[in-house]
Amino acid sequence: MKRTALLTASLFLISTVLVAQNRPDGTTPQGENLKVPIGWELRLDRPNPDVIIGDDIETADIYFVNMTPGWHIKTGPAAIFYHPENTISGSYNISSEFHLFDPGERNREAFGIFFGGKNLDKENQQYVYFLIRNTGEYLIKTRNGDETPNIQRWTATDAMHKFTEETEDSAANTFLVDVNSDKITFYLNGTELTSIPSNGVETDGLFGMRINHSNDVHVTSLVIGQK
Repeated sequence: MKRTALLTASLFLISTVLVAQNRPDGTTPQGENLKVPIGWELRLDRPNPDVIIGDDIETADIYFVNMTPGWHIKTGPAAIFYHPENTISGSYNISSEFHLFDPGERNREAFGIFFGGKNLDKENQQYVYFLIRNTGEYLIKTRNGDETPNIQRWTATDAMHKFTEETEDSAANTFLVDVNSDKITFYLNGTELTSIPSNGVETDGLFGMRINHSNDVHVTSLVIGQK
């Protein structure tokens, strides 16, 4: 198999050209457009050194490229995507717009954002994640090592824009998480879904995208606001 401009990864993807960068901006490619973003890292749910991450959609197991504005990702295996400069603490909000392309029969494969990431290169990784799937449901969970306890089980919401037979191109959904000292509130497309006490939830750390199996998404933005 030809592997020009492709990368392999087990726990991580790190660009072959490492350069110091500030926090990534979806309006500016990290490196060349339509190439794997420089400096980004990736962790698979299940380590596999044979997985190919690259910019050739025909041969990559995970297609991950700059596509201004934002990034286009087409997964095989499930993974989290993040940049080491994407850290935040205290009170803040994080928002991200996802465009879902035709999922076919994969309506139950989820995608969304994570925050509070720590030890992402170790067995004791942890983060909080907020996902939706094309069945019109959302999910909030935490990860602590191999454990993934629910904060909010899969719950139906009318706020989600689903991909249907009438969808011409893609279905756009905007995630927003508002983190305060006393509570964390989760929004989808401007609608409040739920609010939980922040006590006991680790919210300081890395943030990024989580995309499960066999999804085709374009992430136009990943924006943090510090309070």
